[in-house]
Amino acid sequence: MKLWKKMVSLCCAAVLVAGFGGIGRIEAKAEGENTAAQAAAAGETVPGEAQAPQKQAPTEFAHIYECFVSGDQIVLDGKLEGSISDPNFYDNYLYLFEQKPYQRDLKGRTDYIGWIEKGDPLHFSVPLNKDTAEDRLYSSFVIAVYDGTEYTPVSNQAYVANPESLAKFNDPYKSGQTKKGLLIQTTPSMISDAFELGVNHVIVNIPFSHILGSGIDYTYDGKTYHFSSEVMAVYDDTIRRMSEKNMTVTAVILNDWNPATPQLYYPGVTKQPAGRANYYGFHVATQEGFETLRAIAAFLAERYSSLQSPYGRVSNWVIGNEINNQFWNYMGSMSLEQYMDEYLRAFRVFYTAIKSTSSTSRVFFSTDYNWLHEADGQLKYNAKDVIDSFNNMMIPGGQIDWELAYHPYSIPMVEPEFWNDGETGLIKYDASSPVVNMINLSVLTDYLQQPQFLKRDGKPRHVILSEQGFTSQSHSRGKVEDLQAAAIAYAYYIADSNPLIDAFIMSRQVDAPAEVNTSLSFGLWSCDMSKPNDIVSTMRKQSWVVYKHIDDRNTTLETTEKYKALIGIDKWSDVIPNFKWKNKE
Repeated sequence: MKLWKKMVSLCCAAVLVAGFGGIGRIEAKAEGENTAAQAAAAGETVPGEAQAPQKQAPTEFAHIYECFVSGDQIVLDGKLEGSISDPNFYDNYLYLFEQKPYQRDLKGRTDYIGWIEKGDPLHFSVPLNKDTAEDRLYSSFVIAVYDGTEYTPVSNQAYVANPESLAKFNDPYKSGQTKKGLLIQTTPSMISDAFELGVNHVIVNIPFSHILGSGIDYTYDGKTYHFSSEVMAVYDDTIRRMSEKNMTVTAVILNDWNPATPQLYYPGVTKQPAGRANYYGFHVATQEGFETLRAIAAFLAERYSSLQSPYGRVSNWVIGNEINNQFWNYMGSMSLEQYMDEYLRAFRVFYTAIKSTSSTSRVFFSTDYNWLHEADGQLKYNAKDVIDSFNNMMIPGGQIDWELAYHPYSIPMVEPEFWNDGETGLIKYDASSPVVNMINLSVLTDYLQQPQFLKRDGKPRHVILSEQGFTSQSHSRGKVEDLQAAAIAYAYYIADSNPLIDAFIMSRQVDAPAEVNTSLSFGLWSCDMSKPNDIVSTMRKQSWVVYKHIDDRNTTLETTEKYKALIGIDKWSDVIPNFKWKNKE
């Protein structure tokens, strides 16, 4: 019955639209008279000529509240709001369309996958088609109305909100015994050094150009992608060894330049000169770009998402680096709104691939400390604006459990004493602060406790400090190893005493020659400066000893005692709210 009524309605709509356009109407042209068309062209009105009404925009809104996987179906529920559009222009049905991530509108589309009458409950159920070429897990869904010529969207764009329901692995999340973490060098001696330091969190950077190659063939939806067996073996060994030592592994996924994979770069983007871009933004604006990104994400997720994996387990995935600065995620000059729309679409692909494989893995985006500072609105954006925009744009498509990886370096980075950063005029203790770093870190964690940022379970987002370092080579004074050690002690205590910070991950284990040349000697080890293209450790610094003992309840305060005078304090609890070891001072 519904199908018959729908066909009649569509036919009527076609007749109505044809009638409004004057199709099939024969005009007699008397000599010396203007035809209707001529009169219209001349801006005249023909006496007795009925004027075609101007089509109105749709007046209803189909609010999709839920989009979720249930069994082998995707179920959408919502409510129709507003008044029904004028039936003289629109038929009486709501049409459900699937949109792949690279499809941005319904122009020319007629391939709707479901329909209901406007008076029916707003409910759809369509096949998921998991593990087929028609897989809908990564798609969004939109509801449209029809005017006999084209379909017009009248709903929010909804994505599957529970990909974790399909996960192959449900191992409990790997929480570190303490918050102490480190970006390590992946040589055997430095891995052993990390074990001796007793770090509980490690960072592994995974640039795409490193892992793509030959030796490993991976098939996804009928297409085969190729990965370097030699490079993957190194990652496998590192991640496996860290996992076996009960460490929480965080992988940072990066898109560096590779001329062999142009589909991985935003349309129109070319390789940038040095100093303009180190890495490039992820995108799903094209079909090939989406399919390649999805396959790489699925490959990595499947390889490193289980305690049972012979390659080890990654618990945290950071998608890109400091996304508020296109130096690390270049896509070309664009507004914050366009930039975040493109990033969020790509982030959802990673999120879906990871969570549909491992339900407890966490997926992050990262920003630097420029909270309200240095933005130009085209290539650099305020960290606060990025966080706000990401969250606001995410909500209409369906709430997901994104997490934040933050980088609270000192300012300037070439001096280690972050406790003096207020002298720059860039530090405030509320959300109007230009910079948020270690000295005013509570601004960030307080901000994220607002209701609009809470996760689906009502709890705050997880925050990891995935990159910060304090130089032992001052730009103005030369070697300051004691101040570096003091900064690390103070910063770690701040993070450790803040219950909303999950990890404090230092950059880096060993100095990098290129960074040392710019007074950024962040390592716990000095490096061999005679080898500018390699990172080779030479000697441990004072900071190594501090970091080894910083999370040991029996030795931490004794180890850091001498650094309080450098900071100008008597007790750590005088400057650190809720200081963790206050009862032992």
